[in-house]
Amino acid sequence: MSTHTTITPGDADTPMFYLAEEHHPENGTLLGFWIYLMSDCLIFAVLFAMYGVLGRSYAAGPSGADLFDLTTVAINTAMLLFSSITYGFAMLEMEKGRQGPTLVWLVITGLFGLAFVGLELTEFAHLFHEGATPQRSAFLSSFFTLVATHGLHVSFGIVWLITLMVQVVQKGLIPENKRRLMCLSMFWHFLDVVWIGVFTFVYLMGSLR
Repeated sequence: MSTHTTITPGDADTPMFYLAEEHHPENGTLLGFWIYLMSDCLIFAVLFAMYGVLGRSYAAGPSGADLFDLTTVAINTAMLLFSSITYGFAMLEMEKGRQGPTLVWLVITGLFGLAFVGLELTEFAHLFHEGATPQRSAFLSSFFTLVATHGLHVSFGIVWLITLMVQVVQKGLIPENKRRLMCLSMFWHFLDVVWIGVFTFVYLMGSLR
């Protein structure tokens, strides 16, 4: 005849299994995102290298000096630089726990980002109108590939930004949303640095040739 002993949770000798504290994988998330940024950095490094090799292959077509409008590009660059500054203000407000001002600065950042993408699309439309399409020469193929890839990243960042703003409105500045905003901050500033390279290496140097 078997006996069954019931041990209640209040018994002194009952083994207790529990987590000493809740674990938020903030460091793991940020490390993983840094690894992603490094992989993205390699992609842009390859595109810059491609442009460096093909950037003078005009195939008897127009060069950068013939096509680039540095005034428009400078305004576009200012839009992206301003968006990086306003995102920094948003992060400062986030650290203070002020949801309203954080959202305001995020909205301003998104507007600067939209202005950047809009000006870039206007530039592309002008180039196509002039017959400077990617099929025209290796120079234009490498140019459109590099600049459009960066533009797609900015467009994705805007969609991500809008998504996070909705989450902040719904849930507030909870630790998870703060971590996501931090990841987007690294992504946004990364794109800013890449564009400075594009502006210098592609537009300024291209206009001098």
